[in-house]
Amino acid sequence: MSTKSESFAKDLDVTMEGQESSGKVYRLEEIAKHNNEQDLWMAIHNKVYDVSKFIDEHPGGIEVLLDYAGMEATYAFEDVGHSLDARDLLAQYYIGDLHEDDRTEKAATAETEESGSSSGSGMIMLGLAAAVLAVGAVFMLGDRT
Repeated sequence: MSTKSESFAKDLDVTMEGQESSGKVYRLEEIAKHNNEQDLWMAIHNKVYDVSKFIDEHPGGIEVLLDYAGMEATYAFEDVGHSLDARDLLAQYYIGDLHEDDRTEKAATAETEESGSSSGSGMIMLGLAAAVLAVGAVFMLGDRT
């Protein structure tokens, strides 16, 4: 089980690695203090972002940002499948790096172990696919009368 989460964590930094370091380093304890609409920080790919000014513009709405306010949010960020444009936009909110003891590898492992081997959104998609197939089967069989 740890092999899967370790592999996931190693693959995460691919898109954010070009971000030049600001020289500032933050611990998760500090980031956790910035957890509301007026002051919202999060860590993604071992980088710390102050997205307070972006909260009203976020296409996914305010609530999803507030759900991860003051937290390590790499897994959630990747689970949604953000576009390259979204990743580029994130760069303007960069304020520093995550302390090496709080790096994504540990956070991604904890997140994966908490949620099990499948994500909640994956289960929702599976349920939706089954419902669509069932409706399609009823529609197709209903026309045979």
